[in-house]
Amino acid sequence: MSAPSDAGWWRFFPPAGWLAAYRGEWLPSDAIAGVTLAAYAIPVSLAYAALAGLPPQIGVYGYMLGGIGYALLGSSRQLAIGPTSAISLMIAGTVGALAGGDAVRYAQIASLAAFSVAVLCLIAWLFKLSVLVRLVSDSILVGFKAGAGLTIIMSQLPSLLGVAGGGHNFFDRAVKLFGQLGGVDPLVLGIGAVALLLLLLGERLLPGKPVGITVVALAIALATLLGLPALGVPVTGKIPEGLPALAVPTFGLLEFDDLFPLAAGCVLLAYIEGVSAARSFAAKHGYSLDVRQEFLGLGAANLAAAFGHGYPVAGGLSQSAVNDNAGARTPLALVICSVTLGLCLLFFTGLLTNLPKAVLAAIVFAAVYRLVDVRALLRMWRVSRIDFYAAAIALISVLLLGILQGVLLASIASIFLLLARASRPNVAFLGRLPGSGRYSDSARHEGVEPLVGIIAFRPEASLLYINAETILETVLTALRRSSGVRLVVCDLSASPYIDLAGAGMLHDLHDELASRGVTFCVVGAHAQLRDLLRAEGLAGKTDSDQWLRSLDSLPSDDETHSAQRKA
Repeated sequence: MSAPSDAGWWRFFPPAGWLAAYRGEWLPSDAIAGVTLAAYAIPVSLAYAALAGLPPQIGVYGYMLGGIGYALLGSSRQLAIGPTSAISLMIAGTVGALAGGDAVRYAQIASLAAFSVAVLCLIAWLFKLSVLVRLVSDSILVGFKAGAGLTIIMSQLPSLLGVAGGGHNFFDRAVKLFGQLGGVDPLVLGIGAVALLLLLLGERLLPGKPVGITVVALAIALATLLGLPALGVPVTGKIPEGLPALAVPTFGLLEFDDLFPLAAGCVLLAYIEGVSAARSFAAKHGYSLDVRQEFLGLGAANLAAAFGHGYPVAGGLSQSAVNDNAGARTPLALVICSVTLGLCLLFFTGLLTNLPKAVLAAIVFAAVYRLVDVRALLRMWRVSRIDFYAAAIALISVLLLGILQGVLLASIASIFLLLARASRPNVAFLGRLPGSGRYSDSARHEGVEPLVGIIAFRPEASLLYINAETILETVLTALRRSSGVRLVVCDLSASPYIDLAGAGMLHDLHDELASRGVTFCVVGAHAQLRDLLRAEGLAGKTDSDQWLRSLDSLPSDDETHSAQRKA
């Protein structure tokens, strides 16, 4: 059976493609991957739901329904969808203030947030806003993940230590935790420490194996046999059996301006994290990823989660790596995972009653500690300070303000850092390379022969309103430091674009040089630049025949004197 054409509605329904090309020998791999992913998802989803401040089964609902939604409209074959640590913490930090202490309202707002994410994803798909993935640079992601990882770890330490905890941000939590260290429960600490040690050892020694579900099973067995709940060890308690009742989220709870920042932040984080992970698996397996289609996949996943009383979900690298390592060939693995989770909700939730909360905290800790990538931060410090500053702003913003405000502030700060870098472009002053007839930056190459009576400069950026004044001042400074200059040459070969402010700067430079009796010419201009320069009247001030020439043919003395008389 051949795959359908990319034309028409088929291209918006990926299963029409991968199901048509499905091979029977893939089914065992997808089945194993689905069951393995479910084994991974159960402990992680319980832990993330607790992190989000929601009942534990809500996390399972997100994995089960989100996976089905993404399988219908997502374009990645290995991406796994479910609650993530960053979005869970964002829900905990935002919804609590909106719910006013009402647990039912809290759950309703969380589901409404998932529905809002679905709506925003549809809008983003309609308007082709996949450019969103470029708003947050890799540097910001490193800082954001480090800040999120530290914040999440700090939020879970009270459960690992058996104390109350509290606080609104990383530093507030740290101060409160320090004041409660005298009340640490040794039994809870021992349970959490052993669980964390087993998880870390399993990750190192048994990569790709369902270590998490094994640790959970051991913890439940020991808690039941030893009667740990009676000894005061906090446990999850009874988890409702059965599948979620599908219903449209309750509207009218919030004003739009209350919910929009949360939903927009979730979309931004979910899309960037999901597309980044999906691209890596698409490259590994040799197929193309439709980044615009990912909005529909993410939207369908969140719509399904919202109808099942879940909270926003996203594609994550860790769960997707589990899915891929277990052999997933197509999104059918997600469907099998959802079926497995549904069976667990129907028949096995009673087994989770005595799961110690310290074990859930250990699972979260083991899942997020890798987010703090110290090596990447040190590499940025050595290689690119501006990237390091962007990462540092993201890290500190998340620690101080929380996930949502932190990532938004870091995105805005990165734009300003980018503008600051663009406002100070390198202006190369050129000389001849001996014996070659070529020209190069005098400041970067030794042995470059200076040009007698000539200043040749090359702005290594587009000429825009944010850098035009800087370029002009740099050239005039070089002119003041030189003597006997009869010609100034502007090489635009490294300038892909020029705006009106850039053209105005060239006008000003020409007029200033003309007042000093110095000739000015432009070379190496690309087609778009030449059109704008002519429209701005520079053809009357400089010889437009030179605009196509390169520095290899600088004007001769006769041409220079002729240009001086014309000026």
